[in-house]
Amino acid sequence: MLNATKKWIFLKISGATLVPLMLWFIFNLITIYDKDYADFMNFFINSKSKILFMLFIINAYFFSALSISEVFEDYIANEKIKNVANKLLYTSAVVIPLFTIILITKL
Repeated sequence: MLNATKKWIFLKISGATLVPLMLWFIFNLITIYDKDYADFMNFFINSKSKILFMLFIINAYFFSALSISEVFEDYIANEKIKNVANKLLYTSAVVIPLFTIILITKL
């Protein structure tokens, strides 16, 4: 299978899984928005919420990295700049969610 085809399939799957996770997050954000700090912390201490939030963060960064990578492919003509931009993008798409997950698990 071509690399572009795999990227397209991953983009569609991650986009389809991102929608229910985003709806779940928005609904829960609305419910804890006006609550106090203890209720907010209870949301992230709950293992179900913690796991779903981690999946949401990983999926969101994966989807955004694939999407931005497509923009780089379309609009950057210089191969060296394109490769560096993609490597920086993929590195940040791993480091930022990993850092967020570590912080969430410390709660």
